[in-house]
Parts: sequence; C-alpha cells; structure tokens
Amino acid sequence: MVQLKLNQEKYIEARKNLSKMVNRLGFWAAILTALLAAVFIIMGMFGSSSWDYYPGMVNYIWTYYKAIDYVLFIPAFLLAPVFVILMACIHYYTSLEKKIFSLIGLAFALIYATVITTDYFILWTVTLPSVMHGETAGLSLFSMYNPHGIFVALESVAYLMMSVALISITPVFEGGKIERALRWIFIIGFILSLGSLFGVYLMNYDIVMYEIVVIAIYCPVLIISGILLGIIFRRAGKSLGGGIS
Repeated sequence: MVQLKLNQEKYIEARKNLSKMVNRLGFWAAILTALLAAVFIIMGMFGSSSWDYYPGMVNYIWTYYKAIDYVLFIPAFLLAPVFVILMACIHYYTSLEKKIFSLIGLAFALIYATVITTDYFILWTVTLPSVMHGETAGLSLFSMYNPHGIFVALESVAYLMMSVALISITPVFEGGKIERALRWIFIIGFILSLGSLFGVYLMNYDIVMYEIVVIAIYCPVLIISGILLGIIFRRAGKSLGGGIS
C-alpha cells in the first residue's frame, strides 16, 4: 500500500510538471503564432511587388522579380511548425471527453503544415534558382505569379486545411468570455473561408483570388486567437502554481 501511494504521488507530480511545461510551451507558441501572422500580413501588404501586377489579376513575368516576394514567405514558413506545436498543446490542454476534437484539429494542422512548407520550399529551391539562371522552360505552373498555378493552389488548400483544423477545436473551448470569443472567431473564420471559396468558383475567378482572401482572413484570426490562447495558457499555468517564463 505504501509503495502504491508513493507511485501515485510520483504520477501526480509528473502530470503536474508536464502540465506546467505544456502551458509554458502553449503560451509561447500562441504568442509566436500571433507575431508571425502579423509579420506575414504586413510584409504581404506593404512589401510584396505582386501588387504592381494587378490591373485585374496577377501577371507572371520571368524577366523581373524582387527578393522581397520570396523573403515574405519566411514568417509563413516558420508559422507552420509553430502552429502544429500550438495545436499539440491545445490537444493536451483539452479535457478527456473532448480530445477527439482536438486530435482531429491536430491532424488537419499537420496536413496544413506539410503542404505549406513543401510549397514554400519548392519556391525557394526550385522556382527561384531556375528563374535566376534563366531556366524557365515548363516552370510557369510553379510561379507564384501564375494566377492558376501549382504554388497558388497548394497555398490555398493549405489554408483551407488550417480553417478545418481551427473549426474542429471549437468544442474544446467553453465557459468564459475568452473561450466563447475563440469559438466565434474560429466559426466566423471558417464560414468566411468556405464562403469565399464558393464565391470565387461561382464568379469564375482564378484560384489566386481565394488565396488572397483566405490569407487576409486567417492572418487576423491567428493574431487575435494567438493572443487569446496565450492568455488561456498563462491563466492555466498560474492555476498550477507559478507563472509563465
């Protein structure tokens, strides 16, 4: 009986230490998510030269490119693993009866991260060097300036998977004002994302229009929800004793 009690105490202490670590990691992942999303959308709005090609839709030109068009995807690339870490922390944070929802969200987050990192890595290691060396034969489908190219399509489906990941975890948050706010942010983001996808299809626009809209939707979603999730993880950490450092 004494040994059993000691084992139980060790288990409880280990669980408590793990919870502290998850709350600390979740806090910083949430803050980094908000920060990277903010940097990405700011660079996209004020730094990208793609806007120079918008008389109506993107025009792709092989003889002209700016480094900023390739640099601005660095925060979006870094966002992918940070987002997966955040979703993993949310999965651990979730109560047992609702872990199926957080697990589904984590699964879709992994799909998003895999697609988006592959897309950007191909951009940097295949498209950019090929353009710089004038090796453009058969490369148009991979260009970020092609309004119906592979790059744009993969980026679009990646953010669609992110929207599914976030809508999947809405049942996880309940109770307080912050939790309710998160639920509505994820629900509204998903409705806008899905609605814009159907809107682009019905209006016969190229997929690039959806890419622009979905990024414009989910960068603010990630900024706001990242801050709110940081508050939740910080509060959870304090409830276990000690703060987040």
